[in-house]
Order: sequence, then C-alpha cells, then structure tokens
Amino acid sequence: MRIVLLHMPWGALDLPSLALGILHTAATRAGHQVEVRYANLDFADWAAAATGLTLDDYSYFAERSYFQGAGDWAFAGALYEEEAEPGTVPADFAEYFGFLAANGASAAEIELVRRMRAAVPAFLDHLVAELAADPPDLVGFSSTFQQNAASLAAARRLKQACPQVRTVLGGANCDGPQGAALHRNFPFLDHVVRGEGEAAFPALLDLLAAGETDLSAVPGLCWRDPAGAPRANPMSTRPLPPAAILPPCYEGYFERLDASVAAGWVEPHLVLEGSRGCWWGEKHHCTFCGLNGSSMEFRAKPPEAFLAELLALVERHQLLDVHLVDNILDMGYFGTVLASLAELPVDLRLHFEIKANLRRHHFQLLGEAGAVQVQPGIESLSSRVLKIMDKGVTGCQNVRALRDAQSAGVSVTWNYLYGFPGEQPADYTAVLAQLPLLHHLDPPLGAGRIAIERFSPYFSKPELGFDLTRPAYQYRATYRLPESELADIAYVFSAPERGIGAPLGAELSAAVAAWRLAYPDSRLSLRDSGDRITLLNSRPAYDWRHLELTDPAELALYRLLDQPRTPAVLAARTPGGAAVVEPLLARWRELGLLFHDGASYLQVAVEADNQVLMRLEHRHGSTLGEVSDALAVG
Repeated sequence: MRIVLLHMPWGALDLPSLALGILHTAATRAGHQVEVRYANLDFADWAAAATGLTLDDYSYFAERSYFQGAGDWAFAGALYEEEAEPGTVPADFAEYFGFLAANGASAAEIELVRRMRAAVPAFLDHLVAELAADPPDLVGFSSTFQQNAASLAAARRLKQACPQVRTVLGGANCDGPQGAALHRNFPFLDHVVRGEGEAAFPALLDLLAAGETDLSAVPGLCWRDPAGAPRANPMSTRPLPPAAILPPCYEGYFERLDASVAAGWVEPHLVLEGSRGCWWGEKHHCTFCGLNGSSMEFRAKPPEAFLAELLALVERHQLLDVHLVDNILDMGYFGTVLASLAELPVDLRLHFEIKANLRRHHFQLLGEAGAVQVQPGIESLSSRVLKIMDKGVTGCQNVRALRDAQSAGVSVTWNYLYGFPGEQPADYTAVLAQLPLLHHLDPPLGAGRIAIERFSPYFSKPELGFDLTRPAYQYRATYRLPESELADIAYVFSAPERGIGAPLGAELSAAVAAWRLAYPDSRLSLRDSGDRITLLNSRPAYDWRHLELTDPAELALYRLLDQPRTPAVLAARTPGGAAVVEPLLARWRELGLLFHDGASYLQVAVEADNQVLMRLEHRHGSTLGEVSDALAVG
C-alpha cells in the first residue's frame, strides 16, 4: 500500500514528529511505501505568504493558547464548512472571543484567531488538491494537543475529494474513549487507532491490503463493519515491551524545513524517547497529571540500544540538540547511557524530564553528559502542597534541585501550580515571603491554576476534591456535539475552583513575574576553600555583596545545610549545639542564605566553579564535524 502520513498544524515546527517517525518505521518494515508530509510546515509557508503569519503567531496557537483551544477553534469553521456573512461576527464567535479575553488574550491575539479561522479553508483546499492529484491508498493523521480540528477538517475534505482513500487517525488525542468518540461522530474517519501504534497500525495495513473486512483482531482499533456500524475493539491490556518500541525515521523533515520559511524562525532539534510510562506514577500517581494516558507502566529501552539509537540519529542528521520526551528519566541510565555520553568528545545538548529529588552527583553527570535543560516537575515549593499532589518530594528538595542543577551548569524549566483541594493560604504566604532569596535560581515560566486532565486521579477519583467536572468551554465552542459526546472527546475539564482564591493566585503570579525580571542580574555563589567559605551576592533584595565564613562552627554548620536538615539535627552535629546553631540560622535567614520549609532549612548558594563555566562555553563551541569522529571512537 502507498501511505501518506500527515503532521498537521499546530505541530511544533522545530521538531520532527516522533509518532509519525515511528509509524514510518513500522509501516516500512511491513513492506509498505510510506511518506511523511509535514503539513504544519506547508501551512507555515502558505500562511506566511497569504496572511503574514509569524513565528509568534504560530506559537500562540501551538503553545500559549492550549488551555483555551484557539488552535482547534481556528480550524473548526473548515471542519463544519461554515459560511459566515462578510463583515459580521456570529454570536458564538463573540462568546468565544470573550472567553479568550477573560483568559488573558490581547485584542491583537483575538484578531489573529478570527483572521486565521477565515483563512484556513483555502489552505486545506490547497493541501487536499495536491493529495488528490495522485491519491495514496491511505492517509494517516497523528493528533496531539491542538491538531484535532485541523486533522479532522483535512480528513473530511480528502474523503469528499477521494472517497476511495482510507483515512486513519491516531495519537494522544485518540486514547481510550476519546478515539472511540471521534470515530463515531465523524464518519469520514474510516479508522481510529487507540493506544500504541507500532503493532496495531501495521496489522491494520496488512488486513486492508489483503481485502479483509473483519478488523476485530486489531487491538484498540475503531472501525466500521460492512453495514457501516462503528465498532471499537478492546484496547490491549499489556503495553508494548521495550524491544517493540521502534526507532523513528525522520527522512524528509529536515529537507522540508530547509525549504520552508520556518527555517528562518527556528533551530531544528531531534526528538527521541528512551522509555514510556512513569516509574513514580506506578507507585504514586501525581493527582493532577494525565500525561501517561491509559498506559502508566514504565518501560525503558535497554541502555545500549537507546544509546545506539541516539548516536545514530545524531550522526545521520548532524544535529546536537536532542529532546527526550520520556515523562521521567530511567534512573538506570545514569550509570550506563549518561556515563557513556559523558565520555564522548561530542557536546550534545540534551533536554530531559527528571524527578526533582536527584542529588548533586546526578546533576553533575547530567551536565557532563550534555544535558543543558531539565524539567523536574517542581510545581511547588511547599511541602504540604507537594504532599497533596503526591509528588514524593519536599519544598526543600525542590529548591535543592534548582540549586544543584545550576551548580552543574544545567538549566531548569518548571511552572508553579496552585488550586489543589485542601491547600491553605499559609502554604503560599510562607513561600512568597522567601522568593526574593531565590532570585538567583531558575524561575518558573509562570504560575497558574491547575486544569483537570483526563486520566489524572483528580478526573477519575471525585473523592479527591473535584466532584463535579464537565468538558472545558473550548470543546463546546469548537465541536457541534452534545455534552455527552464532548465528555468523551475532551482531555481538559472544568470544575469549581479549589484551594486558594484569585487574589492570592494573582499575588503568586506577580511574585513569579518579579522573579523572572530579577533573575538575569541576581547571583548568589559560594566557594568552599576548606578553611573558609566565600559568598558573593547580587540579589536586589539583599544589600550585602561579600561574606566570608571562617569560624570552624560556622563552617561545619553551613556545610551541613547543603542538605535539608532540622534545627535539632543541626544542633546535634555542630560544635556548640543549639547555642551556636539558633543565632546563626537567624542571621543567615536575614541575609537570604537559607530557605525554610516546615521544620527544615537549606542553604541556597550555588557553587562557583570555573570548570563549569568553561564547560558551558565549550559546549556552545562544539562542531558538528566532530560527531562522526566521536562516534567512530565510541
């Protein structure tokens, strides 16, 4: 069979599609002819010429407006083939625009959404005309985040133009009941693949190529029987073993990007996975998290196989920037994959998701292996709120992660979340008072109230505090379906607010904004020379610049504070006991040297290490030409 796989807007422009890359491998190995078409890049080119679309415009739909659904709403008119009167604003448009404004959209952003909704039908006509000129046997779509409406609108037009072409939808937006609902509500979708596609997609292709009409043996598949009735096969109860998780094929993406206007907007990255599921979530599912969908079981590729896959892609595409999409890093990779990467004379730039309770030596190895950015899932600096989330870390451990990552030359990406059932204002005011002493550490990207996500404990267990949920408003604005069907399609749900109120949430957001503003000029560094500890400070909230600790008791106590400890433990381990510890703790808190959460204290100064600075400078001086030589050595 000849197959075209489409990566629709609003897929990221700087990354190839991991899902379609894997399906490309799977279908090719099964003997089919496969092309991945990056219709998101086609759209960027078309819209830049036709509407003046910019990277910032595209990013608004792809990233910033996810929880308002602007990307899907922009394609909803094409999905339903609406015809609005020129110069008019339909009532449902005005309602949606009001929703956007209430959630922070500017007048310019609202006008962008309106303009894009009017423009996208012409792009879809162009895309479908090109496909129809030489129609393949099957067109597949992978839908994640805000790719649903664009994929559906394209599938509908394609089916109208070429009824004989099979249409297949898959991806994260098709997990569980979502896929079944999409299939039964949009009859132009012939098939929907739910769950992991490496096995199901080739099995479907083989049956279709053989002319079979009974597709009941394909796990998770939604299909129609000969009478046209929708069928949904049970999903597999066992996730794929690591050996069955295929490497992606990215042929065509980089050549297409080079020819696109987006080549002047973004720097391309490779994207890869070493594991699926979450080893922490198997034990303690974070209450707000729905990212693992219907498959939480943690599975990691063998270290040697993953390392070979990573290095082969780097060599093939001559790129050093690699995003790892694993929801959590396999701890077994530290002594294997990361240790091996640290030995290579190639400066990769890796992005990982990790757990925040890593220790200093873990961050050091991450940095030496090439990690430039990690996402530790910090979410809060209050131990009490973190316990409500079931995160398995404390506020001091999260601050330690920020400190130790920076000491190792690794930047941290995180968000501050609030709105958890059972949280109290004191959980935030205690942290807010201390944020100025952290201004030298990586700040959150922002602060926001949690959303209720499908597959999260807050969605599936009303007893945790959200006993009344409904599909978020953007689904009603996008799809012309009854509430009962939207309840199966939606991933994000609305519920009565819990936890702190809007005024304190706004105070937290303002404090985070102040942190982000102060961060570039704020430093708190230490150098431990054995007989003294030297501290240098440039944080605006503290007017001292230089401090030296030389007294043996001071030195012993400060070194103990490298880990979160209570005053009782500190007194037991410090010469002079409580009489020495208590006044020093009080003085160091006044100087902004200590973070305090619950009964524990932690010193927050970052190690001043010239070798780290040299390594960071050297990393940016790497040459792609060194990759092949290093791989040959490895």
